[in-house]
Amino acid sequence: MNFRESRVTVAIIGDRSEEVLAHRAIPKALEMASRSLEQPLDWHWIQTRAITDVSRDLARYHGVWLVPGSPYENVYGALGAIHWARTRGVPFLGTCGGFQHLLVEYARNVCGVADADHAETAPDAELQVVTRLSCSLVEAVGKVRLASASRLRAAFGADEVDATYRCNYGLNPEWRTQLENSGLRFTAVDGEGAVRGVELPEHPFFAGVLFQPEREALQGLTPAVVVSWLRAACDFVRNREPISPQAG
Repeated sequence: MNFRESRVTVAIIGDRSEEVLAHRAIPKALEMASRSLEQPLDWHWIQTRAITDVSRDLARYHGVWLVPGSPYENVYGALGAIHWARTRGVPFLGTCGGFQHLLVEYARNVCGVADADHAETAPDAELQVVTRLSCSLVEAVGKVRLASASRLRAAFGADEVDATYRCNYGLNPEWRTQLENSGLRFTAVDGEGAVRGVELPEHPFFAGVLFQPEREALQGLTPAVVVSWLRAACDFVRNREPISPQAG
């Protein structure tokens, strides 16, 4: 089978709205990434409410992208998609809300903290792995440093990038050590050292960023991390078998 002539099919998961700038950018970002790799691409937008049986609903996909727009209508569908991709070695990208829910899923299913939650959807929860930021990042722009020898550093091709945000929630710093000890690597931080990106080193591609790189497509720029994720989805098709999935 000719790799580049094969069709790659990816799932874009989120509650689509034309009012969300990132959602308007995503089709263009996918088109630009596909063109960059000279790779035919099929993509389907899946509303979170449509996910009722994750293994059935996502079985045909070679990559999963959980996009901005939280709180999601169906939190369990969003978390289920993350879990499915993580445990099966399917390339996963989470941006903004996708990054936040990656942390919740990992805390619950790898760290073993079943009650770990998100302050936006569970404001009274005792164990909040994602909490309100001390300073809002809605339409904020700032520098982010990328760790050497990291997947994100390789994806962006730079030690530092400009990041555009639209969020009020992020990692609760009290959880950082526990998550790191359980295998996550925090590989993007802002100027004050606050976590802005994460990845799972042994996975073919499992990464999230708090910012919204997809919006670069609206400026005519091909989002580098989307290209990297799509390349991993292409490799998934070529290899046919998941590589070193994370248990849990």
